[in-house]
Amino acid sequence: MNPHQAYYDAVTKMEEAGVDSDFIQGWQSGYWLNPEREEQRVTDAYKAGYEKGKEKDPTGFEDWIKK
Repeated sequence: MNPHQAYYDAVTKMEEAGVDSDFIQGWQSGYWLNPEREEQRVTDAYKAGYEKGKEKDPTGFEDWIKK
Protein backbone atom coordinates (compact mmCIF):
# COMPACT_ATOMS: atom_id res chain seq x y z
CA MET A 1 0.00 0.00 0.00
CA ASN A 2 1.14 3.51 -0.80
CA PRO A 3 2.44 5.10 2.43
CA HIS A 4 0.66 8.33 1.55
CA GLN A 5 -2.68 6.71 0.67
CA ALA A 6 -4.40 8.15 3.76
CA TYR A 7 -3.34 11.65 2.66
CA TYR A 8 -4.63 11.18 -0.88
CA ASP A 9 -7.86 9.62 0.34
CA ALA A 10 -8.51 12.49 2.76
CA VAL A 11 -7.86 15.19 0.16
CA THR A 12 -10.00 13.42 -2.43
CA LYS A 13 -12.85 13.06 0.07
CA MET A 14 -12.69 16.76 0.94
CA GLU A 15 -12.56 17.84 -2.71
CA GLU A 16 -15.50 15.60 -3.65
CA ALA A 17 -17.52 16.98 -0.72
CA GLY A 18 -16.96 20.55 -1.91
CA VAL A 19 -14.89 21.71 1.05
CA ASP A 20 -13.58 25.29 1.00
CA SER A 21 -10.26 25.31 -0.85
CA ASP A 22 -8.62 27.33 1.95
CA PHE A 23 -9.43 24.54 4.43
CA ILE A 24 -7.97 21.93 2.07
CA GLN A 25 -4.83 23.97 1.45
CA GLY A 26 -4.43 24.51 5.18
CA TRP A 27 -4.93 20.79 5.85
CA GLN A 28 -2.34 19.89 3.23
CA SER A 29 0.20 22.37 4.63
CA GLY A 30 -0.37 21.21 8.18
CA TYR A 31 -0.16 17.54 7.20
CA TRP A 32 3.31 18.07 5.74
CA LEU A 33 4.25 20.53 8.53
CA ASN A 34 4.91 23.30 6.04
CA PRO A 35 5.15 26.84 7.39
CA GLU A 36 1.80 28.63 7.58
CA ARG A 37 0.85 31.22 4.99
CA GLU A 38 1.84 34.80 5.60
CA GLU A 39 -0.50 36.45 8.09
CA GLN A 40 -2.50 38.55 5.62
CA ARG A 41 -3.49 35.40 3.66
CA VAL A 42 -4.59 33.27 6.63
CA THR A 43 -8.36 32.73 6.79
CA ASP A 44 -10.43 30.96 9.42
CA ALA A 45 -10.86 28.03 7.02
CA TYR A 46 -7.12 27.81 6.39
CA LYS A 47 -6.31 27.96 10.09
CA ALA A 48 -8.85 25.23 10.92
CA GLY A 49 -7.51 23.03 8.14
CA TYR A 50 -3.91 23.60 9.20
CA GLU A 51 -4.63 22.49 12.76
CA LYS A 52 -6.44 19.33 11.58
CA GLY A 53 -3.66 18.59 9.11
CA LYS A 54 -0.96 18.85 11.77
CA GLU A 55 -2.82 16.15 13.67
CA LYS A 56 -3.26 14.15 10.42
CA ASP A 57 -6.95 14.18 11.32
CA PRO A 58 -9.11 13.76 8.20
CA THR A 59 -12.34 14.61 10.06
CA GLY A 60 -14.08 17.84 10.97
CA PHE A 61 -14.19 19.32 7.49
CA GLU A 62 -17.99 19.19 7.30
CA ASP A 63 -18.32 22.74 8.66
CA TRP A 64 -16.26 23.95 5.70
CA ILE A 65 -18.34 22.45 2.90
CA LYS A 66 -19.45 25.21 0.56
CA LYS A 67 -23.18 25.22 0.17
